Amino acid sequence: MTGQERSEEKSECVSLSPMREAVPAPPECERVCVFGTGDLGRSLGLRLLQAGYGVVFGSRRPHSSSTLIPHGAQVLGHAAAAQSALMIFIAVQREHYDFLVPLANQLKGKVLVDVSNNLRKNQYPEANAEYLQSLVPGAEVVKGFNTLSAWSLQNGPSDANRQVYICGDSVEAKQVVMAVATMLGLSALDRGSLSMARELEDFPLQLFPQWRLPLRIAIGLSAAFFFYLLIRDIIYAYATQGKDISFRIMVSLANKVCPIVSLIMLSLCYLPGVLASFLQVYRGTKYRRFPDWLDRWMLCRKQLGLLALGFAFLHVLYTLIIPIRYYVRFKATEHPVSVIRENRTTMFDTTTAWRGDSYLSLGILGFGMYVLLGITSLPSVSNILSWREFSFIQSKLGHLTLLLCTAHTYLYGWNKFLSSSIYKWYTPPGYMLCLVLPSVVLLLKLLLITPCVDHTITRIRQGWERSEMGRSEEP
Repeated sequence: MTGQERSEEKSECVSLSPMREAVPAPPECERVCVFGTGDLGRSLGLRLLQAGYGVVFGSRRPHSSSTLIPHGAQVLGHAAAAQSALMIFIAVQREHYDFLVPLANQLKGKVLVDVSNNLRKNQYPEANAEYLQSLVPGAEVVKGFNTLSAWSLQNGPSDANRQVYICGDSVEAKQVVMAVATMLGLSALDRGSLSMARELEDFPLQLFPQWRLPLRIAIGLSAAFFFYLLIRDIIYAYATQGKDISFRIMVSLANKVCPIVSLIMLSLCYLPGVLASFLQVYRGTKYRRFPDWLDRWMLCRKQLGLLALGFAFLHVLYTLIIPIRYYVRFKATEHPVSVIRENRTTMFDTTTAWRGDSYLSLGILGFGMYVLLGITSLPSVSNILSWREFSFIQSKLGHLTLLLCTAHTYLYGWNKFLSSSIYKWYTPPGYMLCLVLPSVVLLLKLLLITPCVDHTITRIRQGWERSEMGRSEEP
């Protein structure tokens, strides 16, 4: 070994082990061991090799596993592999932890990183990492890397899965693991002692946790308006006129439900911010927590907006297929024939033309702004925007989007509300109901941007507080 290689080996050892900052660590500390040659173990070993670490795999069948491991790594038996490194990643399932018990002496003083997960919550009485610590009490067990998949390790972590959580009882062991995570291009977050391992193991089992409330709202609104419009449009026509227009359920009814739900959910996306501003004005300070329900509501605004965009996309698609529907083509050919047969003439109405073109134009502009909001919510796009740019798009342009879509709906209704025939069974049309919430949000926002209220909110967000005696207090 040349002098340069020895110096590089020495520097790598020192950087790997914060527990030996002053004294150079032994040569074997530059190696990292991985127990397990499955998909996750191999992917983890490959990333470690790419980061410059020496990797030794521990396998119960080292000879047959030699063809599976990444090029440049070694594969040994568990006992020999354990002696070759100070840090060992345990990439095997909990059911196979028993092989570690005979290795207790070789694992004494080692840092064991448990990356396992379970199939369901509360599958075992204790966390896998705690069970591992009980099997090898002489080792320092750290829970971590369990939120990463083999695919993300192979292809490089994206912004969404760059963060890894770790926990353990040894501060020095956690520092070693965090140093390795940093070398792999990851951001490690210390969640505390090993008792937090169960919470970390539950993270990968969560199914869209931030989407549950928005999805429930979307499903509830869709179901409510579907049955409401089904009664008004389909059942009413059959009950009062004997007409069977049930075929409209598939396209016409769906094309009414989608824009209604989209507009309401877009309003729900901006309503909590308006309520929070009024609450700050009422309290005269920003240093008091919002109610839990408002906090939870504000945290799911992105999901509400994306679901609203999804319903808007469906509305656009349903609208585009209208000309090719059999019912529409039949009416288009039947109408001229009936006009000729009855010898009727129709005059061109400029007002109706203006209303129709304005209605379509606002819809196109609103949908374009909708798409812009959706694109800027992507992590890859939002990360390259400054906070002022992101806030301008999501707040200023977001309210403009709500205004355009609301105006689009108002033009759709125009003066129909004056006709008593649209109130079937004394119920208002669906588009009237969906205009209530966005109109309220826009009116409240209009109050917030008035000079007197806006000045007060700006001062509060800069730290100004209104005292109980009515005097103002500067920070």
